[in-house]
Amino acid sequence: MSDDNNNVSRRDALKGIAVGLGTSLPVLGSKALAQQNGHEGHGQAAAKTAPKEQTYKAKFFKPEQMALITTISALIIPTDDHSKGAKEAGVPEFTDLMVSESPAETKDLWTSGLAAIDKLSKEKFQLAFNQASEEQQIALLTEVSKNEMRPQTLEERFFRAIKSMTIDGYYTSEIGIKDELQYKGNTYLKEFKGCTHPEHQS
Repeated sequence: MSDDNNNVSRRDALKGIAVGLGTSLPVLGSKALAQQNGHEGHGQAAAKTAPKEQTYKAKFFKPEQMALITTISALIIPTDDHSKGAKEAGVPEFTDLMVSESPAETKDLWTSGLAAIDKLSKEKFQLAFNQASEEQQIALLTEVSKNEMRPQTLEERFFRAIKSMTIDGYYTSEIGIKDELQYKGNTYLKEFKGCTHPEHQS
């Protein structure tokens, strides 16, 4: 299958998930990880996932951790010809905000998981994840995603967490809602005629 066909299929499936259809799809497209779990928004925090003009100051993660989150989320939902990706949609910032307000157990999963991904990359490629090539990065994430439905290892549990967070953040962002889903908001009606059935007329 060509890259274009893979990207189209992945995007269409993600759209289905975003509107609650529960579509399932392979873990990876040709160049990026796909997702299969639907999510609801997170109120005001979710509404603020649009890109910010000023430099974001992380509330929880260190700069190197934010850089790793940015790389992985951009592999999950990359920019394509149709719309911008997770990075541009502010998913890393959304992730930092959500994790910063989470219980200690969740925070530990993220910090330990990020470290585990970097360690695994060094073992496989003698390079930190962000120094590895895109092909190597995808190969590593493909490996840790194979047991996604029943994650056992730290890397598997972390992958599931960041994949879900990426989709959640993207489809509650302005880019995800307007550019990807083409949502244009409520339509203004000049007049609302109400029911026109004769039996309901006064």
